[in-house]
Amino acid sequence: MPQPDRLLRTIKTAVQAFRATPGRKGRFIHLQGATEVLIAGDMHGNLGNFIRLMDRAKLKQHPTRHLVVQELVHGTIEYPTGGDKSHQMIDLLAALKCEFPRQVHMLLGNHELAQWTGSKISKGDREPLELFTLGVVTAYGKRAEEIYAAYLELFSVLPIAIRTPNRVFLSHSLPNAQRLPTFDLSVLERDKVDEREYRSGGSVHAIVWGRDVSPENTYAFLKKVDADLLISGHIPNEPGYETPNHWQLILDSMRTPAGCCLFPVTQPLSHDELVQHVEII
Repeated sequence: MPQPDRLLRTIKTAVQAFRATPGRKGRFIHLQGATEVLIAGDMHGNLGNFIRLMDRAKLKQHPTRHLVVQELVHGTIEYPTGGDKSHQMIDLLAALKCEFPRQVHMLLGNHELAQWTGSKISKGDREPLELFTLGVVTAYGKRAEEIYAAYLELFSVLPIAIRTPNRVFLSHSLPNAQRLPTFDLSVLERDKVDEREYRSGGSVHAIVWGRDVSPENTYAFLKKVDADLLISGHIPNEPGYETPNHWQLILDSMRTPAGCCLFPVTQPLSHDELVQHVEII
């Protein structure tokens, strides 16, 4: 466990690095300086899968390879005395962003959004927000309040979507059909976003919470965001990935097998070609 003062400095530096990411406009990134991207699905506290992903990324050996992760918090592994350990994933992510500020990205997921805004999520008899907070208290004791505040600041600057030069759109999910007509991509590009956009009915809420992966809705969404293909997470699947339509790839990296996709961003890709780049870690 990192020392509190050191961790706070790391998170503060990571926050600055996220804000200064090349190609960033508001909370939307027009990816720059990359030749390929390695993206994973939801991880939810699976530290082992995160370490395996980092080993696959080999960012130091590949300076034009970018790594994209999502949904790190709210796992099932707890401290013996109580509390979710998934905050450790944020500690690791912050350190990684400091080491590779241009190459490392984390997409805002619905669980980070909920923790940041205090919107309740229930998973059976579990209360993820409370368990996450308790985990921070268990780990950092008297320093927990300031470290928890630093985590929330980090969540507040995470990019919401990334578009690659070859028109692949990366986001945690996509709006449902009933939300798509009012979804506004320009909201993601604003430096200051009205808090209503983070609630049900808002554009940020819609792009991290929606589950409508029908061909019609996915195609309409891609037209709206000016992209050809979509890689997302949010929806669990046993093989580690699935292709619900001809334009989308859904990755799941929480369990075993865990899916990821290492794909080039300097050339056009068909959906079949994109799927050929899926790997299991």
